[in-house]
Amino acid sequence: MKPGRLLWKPDPKSARKTNIAAYLKWLEKRGIAFDGYQDLWKWSVDDLEAFWATVWKYFDVSDADYIVLEERKMPGAKWFSGADVNFAERVFSAKQDGVALEARAEGSRPKTMTWDALEKKTAALASSLRAMGVEQGDRVAAFIHNGAEAVVGVLACASIGAVWTSCSPDFGVPAVVDRFGQVGPKVLLASDGYAYNGQWHSRTEEVRKMAAALPTVKSVIEVRAGEEESPGYGAVSWEDATAGKASPEYEPLPFDHPLWILYSSGTTGPPKPIVHGNGGITVELLKELSFHNDIRPNDRFFWFTTTGWMMWNYLVGGLLLGATLVLYSGSPGYPDLDALWGLAEKAEVTFLGTGAAFLSSCLKAGTEPASTHRLPKLRGIGSTGSPLSAECFEWVYSKAKPDVWLASISGGTDVCTAFVGGSPTLPVNAGEIQCRCLGAKVEAYDSDGRPVVGETGELVITEPMPSMPLFLWGDADGRRYTESYFSTYPGVWRHGDWIEVTERGTCRIYGRSDATLKRHGVRMGTSEIYRAVESIEEVADSLAVDLGSPGEESRLALFVALAPGKTLDDGLRGKINGRLKSDLSPRHVPDVLLQVPSVPRTVSGKKLEVPIKRVMMGADPEKVLNRDSLSDPSSVDFYVRLSKGGWESLKSASEEGRGG
Repeated sequence: MKPGRLLWKPDPKSARKTNIAAYLKWLEKRGIAFDGYQDLWKWSVDDLEAFWATVWKYFDVSDADYIVLEERKMPGAKWFSGADVNFAERVFSAKQDGVALEARAEGSRPKTMTWDALEKKTAALASSLRAMGVEQGDRVAAFIHNGAEAVVGVLACASIGAVWTSCSPDFGVPAVVDRFGQVGPKVLLASDGYAYNGQWHSRTEEVRKMAAALPTVKSVIEVRAGEEESPGYGAVSWEDATAGKASPEYEPLPFDHPLWILYSSGTTGPPKPIVHGNGGITVELLKELSFHNDIRPNDRFFWFTTTGWMMWNYLVGGLLLGATLVLYSGSPGYPDLDALWGLAEKAEVTFLGTGAAFLSSCLKAGTEPASTHRLPKLRGIGSTGSPLSAECFEWVYSKAKPDVWLASISGGTDVCTAFVGGSPTLPVNAGEIQCRCLGAKVEAYDSDGRPVVGETGELVITEPMPSMPLFLWGDADGRRYTESYFSTYPGVWRHGDWIEVTERGTCRIYGRSDATLKRHGVRMGTSEIYRAVESIEEVADSLAVDLGSPGEESRLALFVALAPGKTLDDGLRGKINGRLKSDLSPRHVPDVLLQVPSVPRTVSGKKLEVPIKRVMMGADPEKVLNRDSLSDPSSVDFYVRLSKGGWESLKSASEEGRGG
């Protein structure tokens, strides 16, 4: 299907009821008017101070005196100086009557928590954390499934000014320690296991190991998701930690006080611990979820995610607008691909967020939710994690829900929001993201660093955003932060994606422009894979590349050069996959595993990840490979030959055990 075909447009009556329409009317009363969305967007990025001041006032964030933007630069922009904000307090200022959380887990009955109960549990846990010695700035780490306990945990931390950080319980101990070990948590909140694909996965032994490997942890709070006996490692039960009666207390915190730490892996070194600000996240998610996802009070907001992906933090932001969060822990495909559509029906979801890979799987499997489920309250569908193909857009409108608003979005862990996304007042065209988000000056740069329209280029942000990281934990001089985002274009954020901005203002994302991997919506560093695989004595070297096409899930290929005399037999294959699964997570296991003669490296020793990826995806080797820069120019010949058969040939070779 050709991209760009009109599939949906809002009817005028519905458009007038949207949050962004209400904001525009509010602006008009103050003498600020615009000629359409693109005019509004341009103002929002050209006059940052005026735009963000209106966001602050529109959502009544606080009545403090402040300076919107002290210095307009990147990195180093300082937002809303002088203002105190508390994320948890702002959440409960939006408190509604009725249910705040509806938590569902694979194989279990749904559990609900009212707003009043959520606030009481938050206050009780905050009191327990204080009793455990947690103070402002201390870190609380969570190895936890996506349930009500995780939401209570992040709000309790925010209320006292502690810093939350989380991983999903399918992560292996080394991967968790690589993350939490950098930030020195005082308390560990841990699930005893999780259900996935019809099986229970106990994690009590893993929790025991990680607690022992994290010397800063003084207390463990155990969340029992299953029916196992208590593991007996001195943990405080969740029930005891939240049983007390305490009055809600919200510490006044500076705008740039840390709220949480997320992790984004690169191609070198350990995962980056990204510190986001309490105020920056508050104003960004108010803006993004209200104007670009149209989340309203008492909406039932769902996004399929784990606590190890930024979309979980994004989902929690729905509470800022008084929405009910629908949480799910389990497989989106168990017992079949109707699982999430059934959840949407039973939970009466109004906005359903998922990954592009899930929608692609539904298309390929021939599922037809429109004929098998009643979804009268479903107003919007969100898609992220990878580019959504034009065919998937078409499937949503022909087989899922013909009158739904489809909001394809793209952003990153690094800013915990979307750069480009949806608008309920704009048309939906096949294969295109509707717009650049308000306050996000997104541009496509050509090879000379110049903005282009109608051409594919590097996705860059040329003006600061409030939710850009405060800093990377442990990066005292800011060098790693600068190298991660600003080394290519000084003063301009380079995100690592290919993007096209069309003449109409819509956008198309074409995947990663660097060597970072992205699977199931989670960015993963090749360095973690190399560390796990190359610790196996039979493996001399390795190379990991993502060969997924736009609109498809990641296709992870792992090439291994073995020690002399070794071959990639079934035993070694199982050993490699097992190590990746146990040390990192199941999503790190490759789709293709092949033995190769050697791994191409530059004369300085750097692996040729991006050039090999481009060759494997069909690029002309003569244009992307500079043999003069290689320590062994002939080392790329094997990959050039291998690329000629395409992905299916590569997969067949992997299944048959062929390779170098």
